[in-house]
Amino acid sequence: MLRRAWIDRTVFAAFAVREVDGQSIDDAIADADEKLVCVFFWGIDCFNCDMAKKAMLARPDPIQAFDLVWLHANVYAHPELGQRFGLHGIPVFMFFQNGKKLGRATGWHGPQFEAAVANARLKAAGKPIA
Repeated sequence: MLRRAWIDRTVFAAFAVREVDGQSIDDAIADADEKLVCVFFWGIDCFNCDMAKKAMLARPDPIQAFDLVWLHANVYAHPELGQRFGLHGIPVFMFFQNGKKLGRATGWHGPQFEAAVANARLKAAGKPIA
């Protein structure tokens, strides 16, 4: 249990991830202005969430190069977010810009996450997605 708590704090600190809940998520997304926001929905003692965190920490440079505003929410502590965003499993990474949802990535798979970021940027620019 101590190891998981350490990983949680470490990954969030490494990527300057701001914690949000059902009351603060909209303001946090709006605060990002024109930047692309990634909300990491996760849960305590979620094996797949822990694996995502470990993978992110193992290769932080490519993730930081995405230049995202990072937010996180523990959906076990805030189930209203799971309902609001239609989450049927975690981890989920959702992308927003100017308050508009642009896409999501389910689970953590490096190339798929990279493609989801690229697609979100294309949507934000009003360009068609291949």
